Amino acid sequence: MAADRERDAVTGTATTGHEWDGIRELDTPLPSWWLYTFYATILFAAVWCVLYPAIPGIDGLLGHTNRRDVAEALKAAADQQAPMVDRIRALPIEEVRKDPKLLAFSRTGGRAAFNNNCAACHQSGGAGARGFPNLADDDWLWGGSLADIEQTIRYGIRSEHDKTRISVMPRFGADGMMTPAQIDDVVEHVLALSRQPHDAAKATRGAALFAERCAVCHQRDGSGNREMGSPALNDQIWLYGGSRADIRESVFYARAAAMPAWEGRLDEATIKMLTLYVHGLGGGK
Repeated sequence: MAADRERDAVTGTATTGHEWDGIRELDTPLPSWWLYTFYATILFAAVWCVLYPAIPGIDGLLGHTNRRDVAEALKAAADQQAPMVDRIRALPIEEVRKDPKLLAFSRTGGRAAFNNNCAACHQSGGAGARGFPNLADDDWLWGGSLADIEQTIRYGIRSEHDKTRISVMPRFGADGMMTPAQIDDVVEHVLALSRQPHDAAKATRGAALFAERCAVCHQRDGSGNREMGSPALNDQIWLYGGSRADIRESVFYARAAAMPAWEGRLDEATIKMLTLYVHGLGGGK
C-alpha cells in the first residue's frame, strides 16, 4: 500500500522502493484526463470491432468490408469491358488489329497485363535487360509478326509446354568441342562481324571455324536465323553483352534462358491484347 511506503520529503508522494545512485522513483499517479482518454480508446476499439470487420470471418454489424467494395468495383469494371473483351476473344487477332477501337482497347489492356506479368524481366515499356530481350526495338529472336509474338507468349521459350520453341547452342568450350585458342579466334571473328576492334589474324582463322561450326544457325554473315531463335551477330544489339569477355563466355558455356508459357495462366483475350501491345512497342512486323 502507498501508505506503507516511504514518502518523498519534498513532494509528499510515495516512492516505489526503486533507487538508482541515490535517486528514488516516485509513484506519481497518472493524470485523470490521460486515464479517461485511455479508457475511451479501449471503448472505441471495442465498438469498432463490433460494427466493422476486425476479426477474420466476421463482417461486423454494419456489414461493410473493403474487400467486398473492391470485388464489386472489379466486377463492375469487368461487366463494362465485357463487350469489348468478348469481341477480342472471338475475333482473329488480325481482325482486332484492323478495328481502331478494339486495337486501342487491346493495347491499353495489354499494357496493364505486361506490367503485371512481363515487366519484371523485360522492364517497363519492354526496354529489356541483360538476358531479357528488348521488346521496344525491331530486333527479334523468333520473329516480330503478330503470329510470331503470339506463339512466343502462348508457349514460351524452352518452357515446359509441349509446343514451346526450343533452340540449343553447343557449349563449345565446356564440352571440349573447341580448344581455348579456337574459341579466341571465333570470338575475334564475331567482333569483326559486329564492326568492333579485333585481331585481324585471329579473326581470319576464326572465320573458317565460324563457317564450319556456327554459320548453320547464325548464317555466314552473322545475320542470325529467326526460325531457330539464333541472334544476329553482325549488329550492335547484344542479349548478354558484346564485349570480348561476354562473347567468349557465350561461346564457351552457351546461353539458354527460358521464358514461361502463358497459355493457361492468362485467358485468350488477355493473350491477344498482350500480343498487340508488344507488337506495337517497337516496330513489329
